[in-house]
Amino acid sequence: MLASCTLVPAPLALAADSAADADGPQRAFTPADLFKLDGVTGPEISPDGSHIAYVRSSGDIMTDKDVPSIWLVDAVSGEQRPLVTGPGAHFSPRWSPDGKRLAYVSSDGTGSPQLHVLWLASGAVVKITALPDSPGAIAWSPDGRQIAYTMRVPGEPMKLGSQPADRPEGAKWAEPLQVIDRVTYRFDGAGYLPAGFDHIFVVSADGGAPRQVTFGQFDDGGPLSWTPDGKRIVFTANRHENWQRDINNFEVYSLDLASGAVTALTTRQGPDGAARLSPDGKHIAYTGYDDVNRSYENNDLYVMNADGSGVRLLTPKLDRSIDALEWAGNGAIYVQYDDQARTKIARVGLDGSMKTVAEGLSPGAHFDRPYTGGAFSVSAAGKVAYTAGSASEPADLWVTGGGGGKRLTDLNGTWIDAKAMAPVRKLQVTAPDGRAIDAWLVTPPGLRPGQKAPLILEIHGGPNTAYAPVFSTDYQLYAAHGYAVLYTNPRGSTSYGEEFANLIDRAYPGTDYDDLMAAVDAVIADGVADPDNLFVTGGSGGGVLTAWIVGKTDRFKAAASQKPVINWISEALTMDSTPFTSRYWFDKKPWEDPMSYWKRSPLSLVGNVKTPTLVVVGAEDYRTPDSESEQYYAALQIRGVPTAMVKVPGASHGGIAARPSQSAAKASAILAWFDKYRTDAKKDAPLVSD
Repeated sequence: MLASCTLVPAPLALAADSAADADGPQRAFTPADLFKLDGVTGPEISPDGSHIAYVRSSGDIMTDKDVPSIWLVDAVSGEQRPLVTGPGAHFSPRWSPDGKRLAYVSSDGTGSPQLHVLWLASGAVVKITALPDSPGAIAWSPDGRQIAYTMRVPGEPMKLGSQPADRPEGAKWAEPLQVIDRVTYRFDGAGYLPAGFDHIFVVSADGGAPRQVTFGQFDDGGPLSWTPDGKRIVFTANRHENWQRDINNFEVYSLDLASGAVTALTTRQGPDGAARLSPDGKHIAYTGYDDVNRSYENNDLYVMNADGSGVRLLTPKLDRSIDALEWAGNGAIYVQYDDQARTKIARVGLDGSMKTVAEGLSPGAHFDRPYTGGAFSVSAAGKVAYTAGSASEPADLWVTGGGGGKRLTDLNGTWIDAKAMAPVRKLQVTAPDGRAIDAWLVTPPGLRPGQKAPLILEIHGGPNTAYAPVFSTDYQLYAAHGYAVLYTNPRGSTSYGEEFANLIDRAYPGTDYDDLMAAVDAVIADGVADPDNLFVTGGSGGGVLTAWIVGKTDRFKAAASQKPVINWISEALTMDSTPFTSRYWFDKKPWEDPMSYWKRSPLSLVGNVKTPTLVVVGAEDYRTPDSESEQYYAALQIRGVPTAMVKVPGASHGGIAARPSQSAAKASAILAWFDKYRTDAKKDAPLVSD
């Protein structure tokens, strides 16, 4: 057993035709390539559809971060130019109603990001705010004279007692006590939450003092949507008395700017939000569902009158979840949703008619694993700007044209086209109960027909999320190292309907294990996977299943459980949103029915584990806290199972791969761990030095 070890990456194990000559360019995808990646996020099309502003996310090797800048693209010619670049971060572009100005948020890296306005014709820029915190949910008033935004308003934390009053001058005492009284007192990616609440402000588009327009001990959120006369703003919040514990009960509200009166427009139990007024102010489109405490519900599309009356479900036959919406004119709503692992945009009429206008969207950031996603924006006339990529390239900017999409950017083609990228192909899997399970196989570049490769089963998180055939740096690095990668959407995955997603409701982990094993069997039958060299990893929900799998079978040579839940009782009481787990994934509280939690905890199976298992977690993970990984590591050590624990310094749950160097290092550590236990003929010399 390893008390401590150093994991060192091995030389690439590629077929000869994919490697470069010693004095030629490196054709394999390498960890250093993570710094070269550019992606398109946040596309915003101008009101007349002639231009698109977007955020270009670029790896910066000097700061080890993905740095956002704002670019402008001609929607016809594709000609582009930088608008806001330089040190710091520049994001959230928003067009003025007349299309002549662009509001955005920008920081030079030395202070809080501030709201700016750029005049497109002259290039003049004015900093509109000087705020203590970053503004969010930027929204122009219809007349272009004001901008609304949300921002945290500092508050006073609870105080209990005090330090002694007679501290001598110059004495260095400890920091005062930290008193916590909120139910959710820390949040993944944000850390421990300061006292205060998010509220709505308005400020002149020419600059000046902002005005706070909502108040109270609630968090008010966007999107913010103005009425045509500029007298009201529609927003989303959970302003119920028991909001801290009833965490999913959001409503759509209307704010009267003159009086400050806030009126609830929705009232049901459940999360209503994403509300946007039609341009004529007559209707509000929004998403939501009736919350009945199931682990998964589709987010449905609704429309109602501006006063909250006349609520109608627009898509009763669409068994998919709406992720985003925008109006195009007064008669159509454009929506984004996932359908069988493909992200689509559809035009929905007020009569409920529906037509797909674009598909194949993909995210322009967070490239480590291939989740569904993407972003879009629509002009008044219905021209759509969106992000789309492929399994071999990150997302670029696209625009709908006559009869199909048109690609406007090629941010990575210059260098990535010269790389030997790993091919990805669909693999249909049949589960033991006869259900079809989508799966994809990534093979090492240059793998010859009939040649086998060691296989990594990589499992998505969630568990109610979905993978897609889109770009993944982890998979490209694994494949460049000589491994085939299998990834799947087992039962519980989204984009296949509510019934499929809820097959694991109150039963996770469970029969999703059978889907994953069937997928491994299918790859072995396909002839690519070496059955004597199988490996398994996954993050979050995939980390749970990795730990569950090695407690159920010894067929894998080694495993790497990333940011897992190991003990559902401790997770339910230490995660960031503590009311969640016991309400949506279990029927009772941990102290009311501890055995239900224990039976679904991978820790209950640790006595069966023989597989060498690496544990990986972010040091500042508050979603599946690092104490979960530490429990598993300790249990494996006590049992004498070969193990090691990798902590990613400063990393949250969602940001474990946010910094390129750490993303590359994490993948390298996992590969080194797997290489240590490979037994195929291409296994290199020992890679771990004790």
